[in-house]
Amino acid sequence: MSIDLQLDSQILIQGVDNSLTFAAIGRMQAYGTKIVGMTIAGKGGQQFGDLPIFDLVEQAQTALGSIETSLIFVPAYEVLDAALEAIAAGIPQLVIVTRGVPPLDMIRLLRHAATTNTLILGSGSAGVIIPDRLLLGIYQPQLFSPGKVAIISRNQSLTAEIASELNQANLGQSIVIHIGSDPLVGSSCRLWLEWLQSDPLTESIVLVGDICWDSEAATAAYLLVQQGKPVVAYLAGIHASTPRPLTDAAIVLSHTLSKPIHHADTIQQRIETYKRAKIPVAKKIGQIPHLLKKLGSKT
Repeated sequence: MSIDLQLDSQILIQGVDNSLTFAAIGRMQAYGTKIVGMTIAGKGGQQFGDLPIFDLVEQAQTALGSIETSLIFVPAYEVLDAALEAIAAGIPQLVIVTRGVPPLDMIRLLRHAATTNTLILGSGSAGVIIPDRLLLGIYQPQLFSPGKVAIISRNQSLTAEIASELNQANLGQSIVIHIGSDPLVGSSCRLWLEWLQSDPLTESIVLVGDICWDSEAATAAYLLVQQGKPVVAYLAGIHASTPRPLTDAAIVLSHTLSKPIHHADTIQQRIETYKRAKIPVAKKIGQIPHLLKKLGSKT
């Protein structure tokens, strides 16, 4: 599975159902993102500003030429059909902005995407921004500044707050990636960590995880054996007084084994894994810039 974020890539929008989507499209166009068309069932042949509207993705491909990425804004129950249609048309990258996609739909989609080598960001993804260069998604671009620190996040609400802390410390961002806030997402933290190792714009990485996600354990294990660019981690929810269950699978296993899963133990295990990998874990967002500068002084 490859990641292609060329600045001149052609971008398709699938579905526009509210004013927030319209606003996101306007921001992307103002940022220079090359949006070439839209698909809205039943509205083919119409125009949205300077963008042609098509009924089908295949029609858009035929009229517009090769499309590298589709941003999916359709309602949650329509995401599976929209994504499968885009994959069938040969689009190699999908950003699913829509939240709350039914889990079984995501399982079907991810299984199919694995057979076609399709990159999927989301569901529930705010997208990707390379400050001053490329905007794919719903970010407010004025909150980010160009630099050499990459952010990989599973928590959209914290991403801008962390970027603000970095900006105040004169640490701009090379790229910001929100892999999705839904329980089931396509591309993993590990995939993006591997890609960033060869990204010439990135010198260090901030990993914003959530202690309730199983994928974080796999990410920590990967970092334990991977010696690459400096990484600082921040685990969202680490101080929650009443934590929610880790996953549905965890609940099932707990009942099966008749043994409770201790949330505190799980948190501590993950923190210890990061420590063994020599990855500092910030206790507060305000500590992230200091930890990055400290790591930078050692390299």
